[in-house]
Amino acid sequence: MKNRLILFFFFIVKLTIAQVSDFKSIDFTRADNIAKLNANASLKNLPLLAHNLTYKLDNDAEKFRAIYTWVCTNIKGDLNQDNKVSKQRKRFKNDSLAYLKWNNDYQKTAFKKLLKHKKTMCTGYAYLIKELCFLVDIDCKMVNGYGRSTTANVTSLDLANHSWNAVKLNNKWYLCDATWSSGYFVNDVFIKDYNLGYFLTDPTLFAKNHYPLDKKWLLDDTLITSDYSASPIVYGETFTHKIIPIGPSNLNTTIKKNDTLAIRFKSLNTLETKDISLIKYIGIKTIPFKITDLKNENGLVSFNYKFKSKGVYDVHLKIKNDIVATYTVSVIKE
Repeated sequence: MKNRLILFFFFIVKLTIAQVSDFKSIDFTRADNIAKLNANASLKNLPLLAHNLTYKLDNDAEKFRAIYTWVCTNIKGDLNQDNKVSKQRKRFKNDSLAYLKWNNDYQKTAFKKLLKHKKTMCTGYAYLIKELCFLVDIDCKMVNGYGRSTTANVTSLDLANHSWNAVKLNNKWYLCDATWSSGYFVNDVFIKDYNLGYFLTDPTLFAKNHYPLDKKWLLDDTLITSDYSASPIVYGETFTHKIIPIGPSNLNTTIKKNDTLAIRFKSLNTLETKDISLIKYIGIKTIPFKITDLKNENGLVSFNYKFKSKGVYDVHLKIKNDIVATYTVSVIKE
């Protein structure tokens, strides 16, 4: 069994490296600059906007980057819309046909607000990405499913609450989420914070907090043929640092007192061991765990921690100053 786990671990890593290296030869600076030059452009003429964003670029990957960057940096999140839709999702949780009817009617209002005020929710972001791609002959789909966070779909897939995109580049499908790339809310105020971690993201990482209604959009045969299980909670910073948690594979783990918990993850960015830590919180105070056997072998990181007391612990993997994964560990008697 141990050898099988090791083989599976390296199989995941091999797939990840292949995915990330697909566009290493492309410099997206020109595409990003074109998006900046067209900042504040109107949405009243989408064909003109699509043309202005892409006509100077040489390939579909650059064209898609310009579209993606423009949408993420020019469209604001609309919390009122999001709350309204969330309320209706809960209301029609057991009546999908009724929800679809309500949603189809409401989308007309939502899209009008998007075009007029440049404010929207996840469906609007995904819709705009898809429409701009269509206008430049890039195959792009809207994907609906479950977005996982610290407050939604934590341990099970309770409510389909999110939309994102799949885009076909060089005859291969990739995943991205313009909503979560664009920023976040603090006290009902939208904070712009362009996070490229959600751009053409590795499917294994993307599935940590995106689970589609149609499993084919997992874009990974192992994930597609496996049953859903609640993985560790990940955050926007996980995508920024390009961290893929591997073990423990589940959010909730039970071990015996004095047993060792092994943490394993893949870092797609260069990472120094001094920047890796495991912590817990007591109130607002950060308490570091004394981890052992810390190794970083070409981005394959592993370390151990022995729990000496019974209890339930929320433990957080920290890279530099950012929490990138959260696990709940139940320690029982020997």
